[in-house]
Amino acid sequence: MIQRRMTRQIRVGGVPIGGGAPIPVQSMTNTPTQDVSATVAQIRRLEEAGCDIVRVAVPDAAAAQAIGAIKARIRIPVIADVHFDHRLAIAAARSGADGLRINPGNIGGSKKVKEVVECARNYGIPIRIGVNSGSLEKDLLNKYNGATPEGMVASALRHVELLRALDFHDIKVSLKASDVRRTVAAYRQLSAVTDLPLHLGVTEAGTLFSGLIKSALGIGTLLAEGIGDTLRVSLTRDPVEEVRAGYEILAALDIRRRGPEIIACPTCGRTRIDLFGIVEQVEKALTASRAPIKIAVMGCVVNGPGEAREADIGIAGGDGIGALFRKGKVIRTFPEEQLVEVLLKEVAKLEKRRRPKADGLKSGASAAGRRSTLTERTFKNNG
Repeated sequence: MIQRRMTRQIRVGGVPIGGGAPIPVQSMTNTPTQDVSATVAQIRRLEEAGCDIVRVAVPDAAAAQAIGAIKARIRIPVIADVHFDHRLAIAAARSGADGLRINPGNIGGSKKVKEVVECARNYGIPIRIGVNSGSLEKDLLNKYNGATPEGMVASALRHVELLRALDFHDIKVSLKASDVRRTVAAYRQLSAVTDLPLHLGVTEAGTLFSGLIKSALGIGTLLAEGIGDTLRVSLTRDPVEEVRAGYEILAALDIRRRGPEIIACPTCGRTRIDLFGIVEQVEKALTASRAPIKIAVMGCVVNGPGEAREADIGIAGGDGIGALFRKGKVIRTFPEEQLVEVLLKEVAKLEKRRRPKADGLKSGASAAGRRSTLTERTFKNNG
């Protein structure tokens, strides 16, 4: 069991973050936010996939104003992503955003940051301080010889102190770089000196294949060490894929599960069925399922059931014959072309018998810790 590091808890809408709460999976729309219909349609698809919190870009006043109309038609909280113009952050909050993502370093001077903070406080919404290696302040780039993990942490703590000086404490932080090692090092350093909740991610991770690997390594490494309170897998892809990837990372570490777990053999020369196609059909058919069932799809009737004996239910096929098995024991055989049909019927039966377990966190933590912020100031002064 992974022992999560204790952080203080904030809330984005009705979703708790930190303090031992289940780790929310986030994504970001790629539609023009001012196109309310398109954005709502995409968010509804994200909701079906299990997205807990969604972020929308706010590049102009029309996008900020659209947030209210969008929220009226969806179920999950909305975070407004704002750069450069503090007025857009204020407009988004007034329109109903459940949280703000800003970089205080590019939102304007201290007076403008103060206006944003006062607005967030008035509307009772948190602020995420988003530090990206590509937009680090010039003085920190010079001091730390580039966008190093130390420079990223120093930037984050600088911004945290700025908000705390304004008596604002509903804060979470992200430290993102496009390479895994730097991202992991930055989060490790920040986690050691603060109890603020951390939003995990590897920014600009890339296309589906490279992005999945980078995110699994970076986010997975941190989660395995107990670091992280919410996450987004950034992919150059349909954002629904980001949500699926996020849950796969959490499930692989046995932290949080949503729906069935599908296991399948990697195929070999004994495979005599279209295993790739069958797995895709099963996966697509069970997208909306929340039942905590382990399902096996195997390509060999001889070895398949035994290799997947941990599965609650599974199928294997070859040479025109399909087999249905439970816990490695074959229940019955049938024509190969009925493999998917038979499996889905059995899964439906199991779903009726099992009430979905809460896809919550497995952790020894149950309440938010409260560590001294002295180490933050020490790091800032010494770093």
